[in-house]
Amino acid sequence: MEQQQQIDINLSDEIAQGMYSNLVIITHSSSEFILDFVALMPGIPKGNVRSRVILTPQNAKRLLSSLADNIKKFEEKNGIIKENIPAENIPIIGNGGLA
Repeated sequence: MEQQQQIDINLSDEIAQGMYSNLVIITHSSSEFILDFVALMPGIPKGNVRSRVILTPQNAKRLLSSLADNIKKFEEKNGIIKENIPAENIPIIGNGGLA
């Protein structure tokens, strides 16, 4: 039986508070995916990038798989998540897109 390696991860109080985002702008190059988490407020046409996460393509794919698995588990327990905006109405920016 294979033994799993333990990882010690520190979560500071500041980071534990989280950062609100209601828009993610995703771009990529041949070597990385960049996720810019943005907060858009009603009636204000300008948003602020609240956090930027840069991932390798392999870790971006792992994130996609993990997020899909967690959404499936969430919906099994809480019901289907309804989307406010049909996917075909989400604009594409550059070589990435919005989520």
